[in-house]
Amino acid sequence: MKTKKDKLVDLEHFIDNQYGKRGAKEREDFEEGYEAFKLGVMLQELRKQMNMTQEQLAEKCGTTKTYISRIENDASDIRLSTLMRIVRMGFNGNLRLSVCF
Repeated sequence: MKTKKDKLVDLEHFIDNQYGKRGAKEREDFEEGYEAFKLGVMLQELRKQMNMTQEQLAEKCGTTKTYISRIENDASDIRLSTLMRIVRMGFNGNLRLSVCF
């Protein structure tokens, strides 16, 4: 990223300037939205790697194509139980979570 003086800044500084420091409400909202976006992209990429359509994945998980699309396109929050069901039933996998500080 470049500043008005054409000096390069790293992504962290750019985000700090745009949304505030970590802990600020606007920054936390941004971070939360970004994580939801990443989750949708990850599920979409995994589905595509497995050569599945949204409809096929939805069928395997007992949900709808519309819901899968909403998750992939960051238009819907996803419950942990639903995410676990998609990973387990749709992809025959296991979900691992980690907490970072």
